[in-house]
Amino acid sequence: MKVSHISFGASSMGGVFREIDESKAIEAVHVAIDLGINYIDVAPAYGGTKAEFVLGKALKDIPRSSFYISTKVGKNTALESYGSDIFDYSREGIMRSLDASTQRTGVEYFDIVHLHDIEYNQGQHTEWALSEGLQVLQELKSDGRIGAVGIGMYPVDLWERVISEGGIDVGLSHNLYCLNDTRLEQLLPLARSKGIGMISASPFSSGLLTSRGAPQWHPANVEQRKKFAEAANICKEHGSEIEKLAIQFSTQNQDIITTMFSSADPDSVRRNLKWSTEPINEELLRLVRQILMPVSNQNWNY
Repeated sequence: MKVSHISFGASSMGGVFREIDESKAIEAVHVAIDLGINYIDVAPAYGGTKAEFVLGKALKDIPRSSFYISTKVGKNTALESYGSDIFDYSREGIMRSLDASTQRTGVEYFDIVHLHDIEYNQGQHTEWALSEGLQVLQELKSDGRIGAVGIGMYPVDLWERVISEGGIDVGLSHNLYCLNDTRLEQLLPLARSKGIGMISASPFSSGLLTSRGAPQWHPANVEQRKKFAEAANICKEHGSEIEKLAIQFSTQNQDIITTMFSSADPDSVRRNLKWSTEPINEELLRLVRQILMPVSNQNWNY
């Protein structure tokens, strides 16, 4: 897969950060593809399947050959409450989930399928995912039903184990390469040695690196949030925005093949892509990273 340097995450389309305008969300996908993004990721857990439904509407008139797409299996979220997670890494559960994702998105063939959030609930499902779950995805790949096997998760120590053991083609990490966390760098040499492509998601640190701040469900406490607000204010004082600095920092590391951001706003998509091509303000970068030092490389308890 020859993916664009910036890729599109559809979590925002499920309303996981804030309420969305569906027509704008659909337009955001069209703008992303028109501007050269060719990889889209989604999951049934985003908004209790809402993201897949909305994405399906957006992709309806777009030639399948113009994009790669991944979805996830093993985790779903109740429609009424983001965070009401249900886990099932069984063969039956994965097949049922994949069939349902096909119906919602209108996509018959997924280029990548990721096991989703295998570390959740204090790791009680991790071994199940890495045994039965991984085996099912490997068989689906062998049968030609999916293109590649992936895992989407967060913890660095579990990434080290999974990459070392192999068995996946792709890893989707989130919140591990952004202004306040660069631990993805320590995983990249090992991943390259194993032939595993790493996707870096969440350049805005799940909303922490935005002027609006993180959503209520984010585990950062009040004092930690104040640090991110201070960093955002420094950017404003310098005539800039923390979102601009964040997307520049995350996308301008040439060792990272693709950086994935999520948006349901076409103007935000245009802005992010424009910002990513502009030179970074090194002095502002230094000031912001200094402010964020107390919350750098923080293990958030998602």
